[in-house]
Parts: sequence; structure tokens; C-alpha cells
Amino acid sequence: MSERKRYLGELISEFIAVTIIIIFGDSVAAMIVLYDPNPYQNAYWGVAIVWGLGVTIAIYATGAVSGTHANPAVTLALALYRGFSWKKVLPYCTAQVLGGIAGAAIVYLNFHPVIDHYNMTHHFTRAGDGGAAGVFFTHPGLAVTAMHSFVVQIVLTGVLVFGIFAITCQYNTQAPQANSGALIIGLLVAAIGASSGYLDAWAINPARDFGPRTFAFFAGWGASAFPAPQHYWWVPIAGPLVGGVIGAGIYQFTLRPFMPNYNPEQAKPLTPVLTEPVAPRTATGSYPATGPQATPVP
Repeated sequence: MSERKRYLGELISEFIAVTIIIIFGDSVAAMIVLYDPNPYQNAYWGVAIVWGLGVTIAIYATGAVSGTHANPAVTLALALYRGFSWKKVLPYCTAQVLGGIAGAAIVYLNFHPVIDHYNMTHHFTRAGDGGAAGVFFTHPGLAVTAMHSFVVQIVLTGVLVFGIFAITCQYNTQAPQANSGALIIGLLVAAIGASSGYLDAWAINPARDFGPRTFAFFAGWGASAFPAPQHYWWVPIAGPLVGGVIGAGIYQFTLRPFMPNYNPEQAKPLTPVLTEPVAPRTATGSYPATGPQATPVP
């Protein structure tokens, strides 16, 4: 296979990975936002698990082609610390965002009659009230400001990328082996959402929020999507990018040098298609919200 064809396959893989994640994640968001009573009313863990399984399925489907970054925060961290090519960073991120747009479009295709019914029943509008906005993009929850959410996104994405680096570290003898890593990464995403999802909808991935938000802007949500209440739109982009760099750096400089068999002279960066017997890399997450302020619901 030519290098050009392989590179095209990597971009297609990243596009498909995020599309898969958004199809599962935004669909479960629609289930909890649009239906009353919703099927997850007393089982929020189920929402987190669906997002996590979406990540796991995306890894199994695309990991052999691109390594399944599926998150610009992960791509940036890999370029900084694990030798991923800088010239591929922007194309990977673009493919990821386009996957988010495509996934949101598919969810909208399935749920748009229910979205319209929900907004009509509650006397909401898309652009004016942000009715059903939480199906597609995130917003701060109870008592959380945009700036506090920025801090939250740094912390949560730091935890995520720290975990991904630990799970995929070639020197970590306690890391899950081969394909089981995909399940552990999915559970990591679910655990973050289950423990902190109410704070600000648990984006932890710029492509997960920016892609569906862009689709929603053109699908009638307008100012509810951009610039959004509190001019929030930039927070799920900047926060995860900063957090991913910090979380990965903490792992690289505090734990990795003490791993068994680690030798800095022999250490080599991982390629985008993993050659080590470890899991591919990916990350995303969300939590549904609704109403004028897109307030999280149980």
C-alpha cells in the first residue's frame, strides 16, 4: 500500500471513529432529553456506559488503521510526547470534527420528529431557547460558570489522557493487553461521565462538541450553538486541549520513567498505527442537557 493511500485511510478511519461515537452518544442523549419519563431517569450510569461503549466500538472498528485518536486532545498529546507527526495533527483533527458533524446529522435524521414534538410540547424554540440542544452539544450545569467549566474540562480531560497514556504504555506491565485495552478506555470514559457528568456535560473532546455544535448551528439552533449562553462555545475546545497536554505530561514525566524495563535510550515513539501489543488510543464523552440553558437532567 502506498504512503498516500495509507494516510487517506487514517483520515477516513478518524472520521468514522468519531461518527460512531456521536451516533451512540448523541442518540442516548436524545433518549434522556426528549422522552418523559426517560428510560434512564433512575439509571444515569446507563448513559455513561453507552458513551463508553461507543468509544470501545469505535476503537475495535478503526484502531488497526489509524490508532483511533478520535479526539484532538489525544492527537495533540501524542504529537507532543509520543512522536506523532506534527504535519498530521491538523488533518486528523479536521477529520475528527467532520466525523462529529456527520454523526450529529445521522442522529438528527433519526430523531428530528421527536425533537420538534419536544420543543412544541414545552414551547421551546431551537435558536431562542436552545430547546433540545443537549442532544447535540454541551453546556454548564447547575451553578457552573463558563470559566469554572474551563477548569473542569482541563481536569477531566487530563484524567482521560493520563489514563489513555497509561493504558497504552509499552512499558506498563499492568496495562491491559491487546484488544482488552479498548474496553478499559471505554470504561474510563464512562467512569469520568458517571462521576462528573453533571458539572458541564462532560465533553472532554473538542470534536465531540464542536462537530455536533456546528451541525446544530446550521440545523436551526443558531445563537444557542454559537456563541451559546455565556459565550460557552470555546470552552469544550480549549479546555480539553490544555487538559490533554497536562494529563499526558504528568504520566510521561512522573510514572513512565519508573516503569519496568524503561530505557530512555531505547525508547521510541509510537506510530499512529500501533505496533505494540497495547490498545489503540481514543477518547470522548458527553452528558445530555435541555431547555433554555441546556441544563443537565438526571
